[in-house]
Amino acid sequence: MDLRAELLKSIWYAFTALDVEKSGKVSKSQLKVLSHNLYTVLCIPHDPVALEEHFRDDDDGPVSSQGYMPYLNKYILDKVEEGAFVKENFDELCWTLTAKKNYKPDRNGNSVVSHQDAFKLWCLFNFLSEDKYPLVMVPDEVEYLLKKICTAMNVELNSCELDDYLSQEPQGQGGLTVWQFLDMVNSGRFLRGIEHEAVSMAVEEVYQEVIEDHGFDLCVSRAQGYLWKKGQLRRNWSERWFMLKPSVLSYYMSEERKEKKGSIALDKHCCVEVLPDRDGKRCMFCVKTSSRTYEMSASDTRQRQEWTLAIQTAIRLQAEGKKSLHKDLKQKRREQREQREQRKAAKEEETQRLKQLQEEKERKLQELELLKEAQRQAEILLQEEEQRRRQQHEEMQRTLEIQLREAEQARASMQAEMVLKEAEAERQRKRILELEDMQERLQEALQQEVKARQDEEAVRYAQARLLAEEEEKLKQLMKLKEEQEEYIIKTQREKQVLKQEMENKNKCLEEAQKQLEEVRVNRQRVDQDVMAAQRKLRQASTNVKHWNVQMNRLMHPIGPGDKRTNVSGGVFAGYQPLLSRRDSSLK
Repeated sequence: MDLRAELLKSIWYAFTALDVEKSGKVSKSQLKVLSHNLYTVLCIPHDPVALEEHFRDDDDGPVSSQGYMPYLNKYILDKVEEGAFVKENFDELCWTLTAKKNYKPDRNGNSVVSHQDAFKLWCLFNFLSEDKYPLVMVPDEVEYLLKKICTAMNVELNSCELDDYLSQEPQGQGGLTVWQFLDMVNSGRFLRGIEHEAVSMAVEEVYQEVIEDHGFDLCVSRAQGYLWKKGQLRRNWSERWFMLKPSVLSYYMSEERKEKKGSIALDKHCCVEVLPDRDGKRCMFCVKTSSRTYEMSASDTRQRQEWTLAIQTAIRLQAEGKKSLHKDLKQKRREQREQREQRKAAKEEETQRLKQLQEEKERKLQELELLKEAQRQAEILLQEEEQRRRQQHEEMQRTLEIQLREAEQARASMQAEMVLKEAEAERQRKRILELEDMQERLQEALQQEVKARQDEEAVRYAQARLLAEEEEKLKQLMKLKEEQEEYIIKTQREKQVLKQEMENKNKCLEEAQKQLEEVRVNRQRVDQDVMAAQRKLRQASTNVKHWNVQMNRLMHPIGPGDKRTNVSGGVFAGYQPLLSRRDSSLK
């Protein structure tokens, strides 16, 4: 669904709200005000000349939707640029116009949803409704939306109760209007026992996920939160509030989103990679674009997996030229519904054909019954003819007996009687031929019965062939399912291989740490040896100082006198070997 179709849905509600008499026409003054407001919220330059020219007063009377559409397309919708306006403001304008007339909450304040939540449900309804006017949402989409709201509140939707409610509604099977849907939600039938705050939070969450495109699937429905980001110039780590949209990943100073720090444009050339822990950060990953690599760190592994999956989904949608996963899912659900309807129509057609074959079979069975009845009538006639023939034979025997008694008196009459008997025999032969002919006709009838049974067997064979084709389609479906399961198993195997590689790397790291510990032990041992050598050196230095003191003391000069000189010379001579040994030991 493109932007023009989305805008037309909301404008349709505004136009019908202005149609007070429900005649399909709106006064020109109201359309002028509506067009002026549309110019404002869609951020389109006002064109008062075109506005007055189109709604000039020389043509009296209100304007229909067909008369307003050319102006709407030419001067408003053709000038709309996606991203140049705030879609929520546009929706609020149309909701304000239509809700004032059509939305009737409980005056006692017992409504389940607030006015703002009703507006968000109205936006969700427009997104999921069919592209046909008047706008309705089919039962499958109603169940889908209620399930998402219940899932956000961690409760389970009662599908049986929903089916009962839809079956009781006059138009429930064909779809619900937005006002019927809001009345159903406000009735509290499916949200009984749940606080209004919980319902409001669930509606807000689904609205953010589907309309604002802040999420792409159930597992990543909250693609916003705090992440650590590494700077490009200073290379320091800063905590930023990230928000993911279909085509851009924006980050702000805080979750209030008042100060935007930057954004990352996502296209088909981008990719997401998981990084090993470093710089004191864990659960790291990066987003690579054609011009730069952005490094980020999540709080835990689960958050990193959710972010990487969400960003990869956004990149995939950009590569496939899709702006929203929910729009893609809605289109797929619509295609599935069309396929189900086609299969249902084909099944009904097949049932009708089988019904016709059954009627043809019953007709042939009736014809066969008629043939059997004719055969029974022929057998009865044959029995009657046989009985009559027997009676005639008995009469003939009696006549012969009489003739034998009167043979001698009436030879001539006997000859005449013989002629009569020959004529009677001729008639009997003709009758036998007629009976044989009737038997042949009965044989033909029997052959027709056999042919009818053969036709019945052919019909049964056609039914068996159809069942075989259906079985073949089922096998193909199962084959597709097996291929999907094989792909899942392959993915799990690749995951196991990556896990094994990580374990091997961890083992190598542990071995390196062990070797480092051994090097540290060896270093400590060498340090101890060096300290021992230093102690020995200090001891030797102390000994050398001691010997130097002794030498200085021995070499101290003595006063004059021969005897003292001789004595000192003798003493010095006595210490000379000691000095020599000291020098040799020092060397």
